[in-house]
Amino acid sequence: MRQALAEAGAAPATGDVPVGAVVLGPDGTVLGRGRNEREATGDPTAHAEVLAVRQAAKHLGEWRLTGCTLVVTLEPCTMCAGAAVLARLDRVVYGAIDEKAGAAGSLWDVIRDRRLNHRPEVIHGVLAEECGGLLTSFFRESDFRPHRPVG
Repeated sequence: MRQALAEAGAAPATGDVPVGAVVLGPDGTVLGRGRNEREATGDPTAHAEVLAVRQAAKHLGEWRLTGCTLVVTLEPCTMCAGAAVLARLDRVVYGAIDEKAGAAGSLWDVIRDRRLNHRPEVIHGVLAEECGGLLTSFFRESDFRPHRPVG
């Protein structure tokens, strides 16, 4: 989680919300890293988890991340939860819950939905206060306004 927090800490430099993620291989090796880059890139799918999963798949040379763990500072949204399922990750570990958009147990539980053919293990609350504090500080100290084109 400390590595994911380091990624999250770098996101505000580009105007992005501080969320960070890493994908660990079965032996604990970091296979992929990501931080939110939606504001930096203008890509609505540039969430930390998606970027880390993409990098891990590229590193392994395949889309199946069997045996791997996604570690993320904030509970995944529906898109990221779906990516975790589709990538066949073994587990998802997250810090802070996301009561507004969380899809790994709080608002929804996409990851463990029994109707899906793959259900990663979910471990939540790892360094939750530190992860949540980073987000709280960001929103309190910034005048964060997502870029919205005029017109």
